[in-house]
Amino acid sequence: MLEGKIVFISGASSGIGALAAVRLAERGAIPVLTGRNISKLNDIAATIKGDCSVFRMDVTDNEQVKQTVEAAALKHGRIDILLNNAGYGKFEYFTEMPVESFEKMMDTNYMGTVRCTKAVIPHMLERGSGQIVNIASMAGKIGSAKSTAYTATKHAVLGFTNSLRMELRGTGIHVSAVNPGPIDTPFFSLADPTGAYVKNVSWFMMKPEYVVKSIIRVMERRKDEVDLPKTASVGIKLYHLLPRAADRWFGGWLNRK
Repeated sequence: MLEGKIVFISGASSGIGALAAVRLAERGAIPVLTGRNISKLNDIAATIKGDCSVFRMDVTDNEQVKQTVEAAALKHGRIDILLNNAGYGKFEYFTEMPVESFEKMMDTNYMGTVRCTKAVIPHMLERGSGQIVNIASMAGKIGSAKSTAYTATKHAVLGFTNSLRMELRGTGIHVSAVNPGPIDTPFFSLADPTGAYVKNVSWFMMKPEYVVKSIIRVMERRKDEVDLPKTASVGIKLYHLLPRAADRWFGGWLNRK
């Protein structure tokens, strides 16, 4: 189903983005790896069996994003799927985190998604087909202490995703969201440099392979949304039905940062 599909990936230099590029290529897709570290991107591309391409791109640079999308579309003839994966987190108390940190995180996690989508959409509209897959987070549905900045960015990504899906209905372009919980990736080297949070939730952390398989399944089945792990979706529904009670029941565990 993904054979020959051109998949444009932001944040492909490590973690989920890098592994997704490798696994998509194994399924016959042609990944377009983008990120700020060209050396890391080339290292990953060297492990890919099959066609792929590499572009240096910073999602906070609007002109660079537009130029990169145009270059990729010119090289491959089209972009079938956009995987908005670039993002980072930093766990810090609201009272201690400077406003500039909020701005930078929003600029990457949310506005980066907007910029990439804005650049790709005209190509997909012209062809009357395509898919946009946004990597949001369980944090976009359930807030917790020390993640006010990160949670806000993922709330924004989810709101953007849901609205865009409705707006593009009937155009042939499908918009999907993937909402993972904690994943065992380099994400936590910045988000949790002390290692305390990782230690507390190690039993709950997902392997990257599991998450990437789920992302690929979303692409193949064109699903609207998936929460990971699957058991978390039950807790999310309960939280939305009884938010105050859920805060009392699960707040202590959620705040173990």
